Parts: sequence; C-alpha cells; structure tokens
Amino acid sequence: METGSVNSFLVLISGDIDNFMYTYILVAVLVFTGVYFTVRTRAVQVRYLKDMVTQLLEKRVNPGGRAISSFQAMMVSTGSRVGTGNIAGIATALATGGPGALFWMWAMALVGAASAFVESTLAQIWKVKEKDGEFRGGPAYYIQQGLGKRWMGVLFAVSLIACYAVGFNELQSFNAASALEYYIPDYATNGAAVVMGVVLTVLSALVIFGGAKRISVINSWVVPIMALAYIALGVWVTVSNFALLPEAFGMMFASAFDFQAIFGGFAGSAVMLGIKRGLFSNEAGMGSAPNAAATASVSHPVKQGLVQTLSVYIDTLFICTCSAMLVLVFMVEDPSTAAGLNGMPLVQMAVKHFTGDVGIAFITAAVFLFAYTSLIGNYFYAESNLKFITGEKPKLVFWFRIVCLAIIFAGCLSSFDLAWNVADILMGVMCIINLVAILLLGKWALKCLDDYARQRKLGVNPVFEAASIPGLPPCECWNSRFDLIVEAKQVENRQTELDEV
Repeated sequence: METGSVNSFLVLISGDIDNFMYTYILVAVLVFTGVYFTVRTRAVQVRYLKDMVTQLLEKRVNPGGRAISSFQAMMVSTGSRVGTGNIAGIATALATGGPGALFWMWAMALVGAASAFVESTLAQIWKVKEKDGEFRGGPAYYIQQGLGKRWMGVLFAVSLIACYAVGFNELQSFNAASALEYYIPDYATNGAAVVMGVVLTVLSALVIFGGAKRISVINSWVVPIMALAYIALGVWVTVSNFALLPEAFGMMFASAFDFQAIFGGFAGSAVMLGIKRGLFSNEAGMGSAPNAAATASVSHPVKQGLVQTLSVYIDTLFICTCSAMLVLVFMVEDPSTAAGLNGMPLVQMAVKHFTGDVGIAFITAAVFLFAYTSLIGNYFYAESNLKFITGEKPKLVFWFRIVCLAIIFAGCLSSFDLAWNVADILMGVMCIINLVAILLLGKWALKCLDDYARQRKLGVNPVFEAASIPGLPPCECWNSRFDLIVEAKQVENRQTELDEV
C-alpha cells in the first residue's frame, strides 16, 4: 500500500473514532460535569473572581527548595493551554463548523471552569513532595490516593503520556511548521519543515533537560508577553473595524442556534467543533492542568484551584476570542477569500488583510512561541506522569526525553487531518478517565471550598489542615506533623551548612 493510501486510510479511521467519541460520549459527560459542579459550588467560577486575581500574587509558602509559586504554576498550565490551538484550532472550528463555534467555546469555558476548579483543588490536596523540594501531582495521584485505585491512576497516566508526548506535541509541531506555508508554499517537501523540526527540537531540549523550575521560569516570561501582544492585535483589529461587528456577531449567533444544520450534521456542527476546539484550548476538566496546579506552594488547595480557573478565562475568553474576531471580521469583509482557507493560512490571511506583511511576520512569530511554550509545558505533564508509574529513574527519564524530542521533530512532517484526529482521540480518552475521577472525588473539593470560605469570613488568610475535613482520605502534604518534620529538616540542613562554613 502506498504512503498516500496509508495516510488516507489512517485519516478515515481516526476520523470515525473521533466523531463517535465526541458525538455520543464526551459532549454529554463534559456538559453534565461542568453543570453539576457549577451548581454544587454555587458558581465558584463567578463568585470568586476577585480571589482568583489576588491569590495569583501570593508568594510561595515555603521559600526554600525548588517549589514554584502560584503564578509560575499557572504560567506552566497556561503555556500548555495557550498553544497553536488558540490560533489554528479556532480558525479550523470557525471555517469547518461555522462562526457559531465561538459561542459554544465561550459556553464551554464558563461551564467547564467549575470542573477546572475542582480538578486543580484535588491535585493540591493529594500532591506529593520530592526530595529536591518540588511538588508533583495530578489526576493519577488523586486517583491513587483519593480513590485507592492505582490501576486507574496508571491508566490515566498512560493516556496522558500518549496524549501529550505524542498527540499534542505532534500537533503543536505540525502547526508551527505549517506557519511557513505563507512564505514557502511547498515547505513540506523542500526541507523547510525539517529545518523547523530541528530548531524546535533543539530549543525544547535546552529547557526540558532543566526540569520544572526552568520550564516555569521560561513560561513565566514568554507566556504573558506573547499573550498580551496577541490580545492587543485582536483588540486593535476589532476596534478599528467596529462597524463590522454587528454583522460578525449576527453570523455567530445565527450559526450557533441553527438547529437544523446542527442536527443535520452534528459531528461537524458549530456545537461539536466549538466544544472540541474549546476543550483542546482551555483543557477544563481534561486532567492536564492539575499536573501544573499540584506544583504550586500555597497555604490552601482552593487558592490554586481558583488561580487555575482564571487560566481557563485567559485562554478562551481572551486569547481564543481574539483569534475568532480576527477571522470573523475577515469573513465579513472578504468572504470570497476566507471561504477557501482553513487553519493557520486562514489566520495569516486575516491578519495580512488588516495589517499587511508586518502582521504576517508577527503571527508567524506568535505561532512559533505559542508552539514552543506548549511543547515544553506538554513535556512537563508527561514526565510527571511517567514518574508516577515508574518512580524516580533518571536513566528512564533521560531516554523518555529523547523520545519526546523525536516526536516533536516528526510532528513537523505530519499531515493536517491526521494530526488533529490523533490529538482529539487521545485527549478524549484521558478526559473521560479524569471526569469519572473528579465526579467521584468532587465532594472533597467542595468540603475544601467550604473550609476556605469559612476562614475568609473570619478575616484570616486561609490555611488548610487535612484534619479539618473528617473522613478525608490520607494525604501527604497537609498534615501539621508532616509540615513540622519538613521544617525541622530544613533547619537542620541550614545549620549543617553554617557549621561547615
């Protein structure tokens, strides 16, 4: 069988699996979980907006060691969330599913933010501390400790490694390479994609071999700068074309509630594409962000849960909306040109339409930086889950890094449909496992939220103690005895260092 035939066959099969999974399983479970936790938390994602911002600036509880701050942890998760899916993915959803996909992205972000709060709070409750002072955690950890089901935790860890180390890294690399198409129409065959693969691989290697601390530092600088620049571009285009907004929003709402079109072809509808691309973009309820949330050094699990909820809003309501408005206004202004485009070329032509060649250069640079921070954030998640399965094995981690770098390189040579289908399928598998877990463990996050609210009403800075929640399954990092032992050990180490001096 020829290479082209094999690729077409894989695209067809993966597309069928993708459509079945989202049409009959994931949409229902995602919506149910988001609505359920919105009701049970009394819309925590709206009530505590102020706290989301104030907790973002909180310093690390234990300044010693290599633990990272709340802000740095959010930047790691935002760096993974804010990838090329925020640009190419949004354009794909609007071109394929219709302008109404944007509305359903907004809806999923608002509802899914409650799920994001719960999963990140659970990750903080059942995080573990490594020898070097870094924290580690996520769904695999809270499944094992909270539910007592290591097999299920291992299953999740395997699915996340496959999703991030293979599916998402392949997709981010492909989207970065496809940005070359404007400058080099035959980039995929003349060696340009290979050059891009080498560059991305080398730059990723420089960071992932430096550990979580280096990843968090890189993302703490790169993510805010590129996000603000991209938002500024979107706002400028939107404001300068204010007269076109009524028609653009009219297109969006008409498409969002065109139920005849939706039920006539649900798999490719605005609802389906909005939910799929929204989930890929903000990752609410998917089980990825908790891996970053667990690394933060905070005094109460709810604090990081709220910060991670803010990350969902930054991703979808700001950055994705900027991409969508660029494309929507372009569709209104030049519908004939927009009709023949999809993915990254659609965004590039939209930017060129409003800003000229300077805009093309900017968007190409933004795509590269979005892809880069996503690649290293994705690796961070994958390594954490590998350690959950195998423990601390430096040689294994070294070779795992080599394999991940090889996948990054190969992704630049992939194809459009296959890259998206594989990423969607792997994302769906890990999402289903995580949603089941947080529905079973959600009551502990709710009790933790009550504890936080009680202390806030007393006017004190909330500090969590595991014993304050009766029946809470054993956790490692929130017991006074454990904290005293750690503190005593740190004092002992400092005294030893002074004695040596």
